[in-house]
Amino acid sequence: MLPSTPGADLTPSEDNGVGLSDSTLSQHRRKMLDLINRLHTTGVQTDMDLPMIAVIGSQSAGKSSLIESISGITLPRSAGTCTRCPTECKLSRSEDSWKCLVKLHITTGPSGQPCDVRTIPFGSPITDKADVEDRIRRAQRAILNPSTEPQKFLYELEDQTAEQAELSFSKNCVSLEISGKDVADLSFVDLPGLIASVGSAGKTGDIDLVKGLVTSYIEKPSCVILLTVTCETDFENQGAHHLTKKHDPEGKRTVGVLTKPDRIPAGEESMWLKFIRNEQEPLVNHWYCVKQPGSQMLKDGISWAEARKEENNFFALTQPWSSMESQYQKFLRTSNLTERLSTILSELIAKRLPDIHKELYNILRKTQDEMRKLPKAPSTDPVGEVWSVVGQFSKQLFQRLEGTPDQDGILQTIRPHQEEFKRAVRETAPRFIPWAKGEIRELPAIDFLVNEEDEPQKSQEGVHPILTPRSATPQSGIYIEDVLNHAQRARTRELPDNYPFIVQETYIKEFTEKWETPSRILFDEVYDILKNDLSDLVHEHFEKMGRGGTLHSVLMIVNEHLDKAAKQAREKINWLLELEKAPTTLNVHYYSNYKIKFLGYYKGCRDREELTTKLQNYRAPTTMHTSPNHGQAFHQGIQKALTGLTEIGLSVQVGDLPKLLPVDPMEPALLIMAGVRAYFQVAYKRFADMVPLAIDYEIVRGLHKGMEQALLDGLSLTGPDAYVRCQLMVQEHSSVASKRTELQKKLDRLNAASLELRKLFV
Repeated sequence: MLPSTPGADLTPSEDNGVGLSDSTLSQHRRKMLDLINRLHTTGVQTDMDLPMIAVIGSQSAGKSSLIESISGITLPRSAGTCTRCPTECKLSRSEDSWKCLVKLHITTGPSGQPCDVRTIPFGSPITDKADVEDRIRRAQRAILNPSTEPQKFLYELEDQTAEQAELSFSKNCVSLEISGKDVADLSFVDLPGLIASVGSAGKTGDIDLVKGLVTSYIEKPSCVILLTVTCETDFENQGAHHLTKKHDPEGKRTVGVLTKPDRIPAGEESMWLKFIRNEQEPLVNHWYCVKQPGSQMLKDGISWAEARKEENNFFALTQPWSSMESQYQKFLRTSNLTERLSTILSELIAKRLPDIHKELYNILRKTQDEMRKLPKAPSTDPVGEVWSVVGQFSKQLFQRLEGTPDQDGILQTIRPHQEEFKRAVRETAPRFIPWAKGEIRELPAIDFLVNEEDEPQKSQEGVHPILTPRSATPQSGIYIEDVLNHAQRARTRELPDNYPFIVQETYIKEFTEKWETPSRILFDEVYDILKNDLSDLVHEHFEKMGRGGTLHSVLMIVNEHLDKAAKQAREKINWLLELEKAPTTLNVHYYSNYKIKFLGYYKGCRDREELTTKLQNYRAPTTMHTSPNHGQAFHQGIQKALTGLTEIGLSVQVGDLPKLLPVDPMEPALLIMAGVRAYFQVAYKRFADMVPLAIDYEIVRGLHKGMEQALLDGLSLTGPDAYVRCQLMVQEHSSVASKRTELQKKLDRLNAASLELRKLFV
């Protein structure tokens, strides 16, 4: 290993830069490298692809020696301390004195499972370069023994083989932050060497672990792959090349490095020269060859400058390297490699800079969106927060129950069901047929109901026509002879021209009993609408509060309150149904008016000469015609009749003329039919209004009554325990809190990186 004694210090003097730390780098390069290192310092590389250098190779391929020659860092080399965890090197230029900070970057737990990312400082800053090697060795031991407190390895370090450590390899890494006047800004990582097999004490899973670890770095498009290949082993047997080929098949971001050229078996030099000439496995950035000090030279304490001189002499004096064409000499020696790496990395940074800007903006925006989707962060005033949410919920509930001008408002959703209820009740009207069974006739539309109903009259009561038994009948009718027979059977001690009220009451009861079903249907529909809307409203206000328990508690409370209101609404509906069982009305005017109209309608239907029909359908002509074909005679007759009746003091209209027709033998039945049908018009309109009003009052508007107090009591938001209760209610789920912390850290990294990018153009 490179000696750590002062005489064997391989780091350069102030006049001699080491590799990428050379102070003669152009201002542009330094600016690019400085930027990317500052971005790495923010930690944003965990969120996006940043340019970097990753050194890979098969185990014992000379990677560590290459890192030392490039960066000047002395790595441990004693038995059992080959690279078994990633070593990140973050170099940054500083006007302060040279120092090195060693940290442990933990991303996985003892069992290898992902864990919260932690960066643990490992010891105080190092100001003496001689102490770096020992500190790195201790840090590696801490990484490989995760069950032991890391700080213990700062003061105690027993000899330990790889087999004795808890882990043979680890994804966690040793992070070195080196700063000084002669240190440039650069980040690179030395990865564990790929292994093809494990010893008797090794773990078979280590092969895939190391391969996966290396892949996680080199699969990123902005990673410059520094592929080390030792010349003392057959090229095809070195797995690092095959892995690199998989992720960089065109060789655009790979720099090949041949190590240990002094160990090439005699006679095989020409095969390796093909790599330098880019004839074998060609790469866009070519292959290089470096010569590092041998074991004996390291023991003798060779310095960094002497090592570079010895390397230069090797390539200048040793065949076949010394006789290579001049255009290939630039691919020999560490100095040429480091110069090329510097150029590649700085050019990659400059090329990637616009994409980094764009990616950073997109990731920042996406992260902000994710943060906004999270529930509101818990307040420092839990009582005030919970009361505020309850108040907002109660206010919005009141607004929706009172009515909002929205297509999906509660009232807009209920209204079609109210209309359907009204139609269903109206269709229970008794179907009286004012002629004998067997007659082939059809009931005409009831013209005087056209302006009173919401829909035009198709036939009697606006539904299907009542036909004879020969035709299909949607609903059976009540024939006039059945009405008369019923009335006669009901007579007891009445006079011959009188019939008991029980007859009319029976027919009334038949249709009022049918009103219960549409009433229940309307109630159920309104209940379901309110329950669904209430659930949506509760989720809107309480779903993101705390760990979810508050939501379920509120749902139970509001549903219980809804059921109480529903119970009162049911009681009112039952009360209204009970009222309708005793036929009565104080609306005598409307009842009498309807009875007269229906009596005239039924009489007209029985008019075989169609005189009643002509009188009912009569409309005074707007112009007079002399031809009798235009009904002139009929019109004159009507005018004479109306004039004569007026002269004797009777004020009548054309519609009253059917009443003057001869008495029908079915007159008693007609009177019963007209009375029942008239009462239906009065009662159904009353009932069709009162049931929706009762439901609206008790369960729609009534739902808001006492709701806020029910929530305050049910959630125990008052009293001495209110603060603790509210604190538990707003306490967010651990997964949400963890997600919030994670996103906030990510936002901090992204914002810091964004600030660094802005500085570049200031």
